[in-house]
Amino acid sequence: MAEVKLEQVCKSFGPTRALQYLSITVPDGAFVVLLGPTGAGKTTLLRMVSGLDRPDTGTVMIGGGAMTGLTPAQRNVAMVFQQYSLYPHLTVRENMEFPLKSPLLRTPRAEITRRVAEVAEILQISHKLDNKATALSGGEMQRVSIGRALVRNPSVYLMDEPLSSLDAKLRADLRVELKNIQANLGATFIYVTHDQIEAMTMATHVGVLDRGRLVQFGTPREIYENPVSIYAAGRLGQPHINILPADLFGPAPPGAAKIGLRPEQILQGQGQDALVKRVEHLGDQTRLHLTLHNHDLITVTDAHTALTSGDIVQIQPQRPFYFDATGARIA
Repeated sequence: MAEVKLEQVCKSFGPTRALQYLSITVPDGAFVVLLGPTGAGKTTLLRMVSGLDRPDTGTVMIGGGAMTGLTPAQRNVAMVFQQYSLYPHLTVRENMEFPLKSPLLRTPRAEITRRVAEVAEILQISHKLDNKATALSGGEMQRVSIGRALVRNPSVYLMDEPLSSLDAKLRADLRVELKNIQANLGATFIYVTHDQIEAMTMATHVGVLDRGRLVQFGTPREIYENPVSIYAAGRLGQPHINILPADLFGPAPPGAAKIGLRPEQILQGQGQDALVKRVEHLGDQTRLHLTLHNHDLITVTDAHTALTSGDIVQIQPQRPFYFDATGARIA
């Protein structure tokens, strides 16, 4: 496996700046999730690493070596796309064997058979190996797509929203499987997603991107508990962080324009009166939708709460975040 490093990488498509002097180091064996909205530069970053696109300026390094001028095949990376991209006329076995038959790899037949069988067992598709790709469900096709990358044993795995088109249960199942595979292989994964649950549950590190720039890089817990800005704070957490006027609960620190409160940072039972607008019972917890001085906010409470719409509950902040007028975090 290998460390991946981008140094001051820029990439433009016409007038659009996809990456702006972006520098990031992906540690060897890390599972890095890239978060950000459409247009943040996540997929472009993957394409820089893979060699499908080349940076206008800057350097991409894998395993300590510069990738300048090297093709995707020469970089020894494997990429999984959002769409399955399988060969419909081939069987599952033949789809998974395909990258190993590359003239560059020259994999012996016995080794191809062994690797395909091993990966198929991990992904629970051994019984589908002789089926045509067109006879599979969406979840099975995505497993084959992932399996085709895993059989190669590359230096780096690149995954561009591979679970986004699957149903909720299958996404949850594959999240667990992918994390287990990554941990067992000790592999370096760079994974793009819009799904903050995937980031929180799978990543060793999260990179928050905004308009081609790296806003924050750290463990999911670090970014959740110590965000550098309103933007970074909003990338993780469900329900989303509450962003409110800084003085809503009383005097605020100098320079503060907004106060940020995650649902668990709202203490109940004392403080100001808030109106309960809606109660959402979710089994293990209950969400309260509140109004305080015409400002909406969400908090969580006991799963068996007796509160209902129209009730009054006292709330106050505990360990809040404060942000200035630009959205940057202040002490």
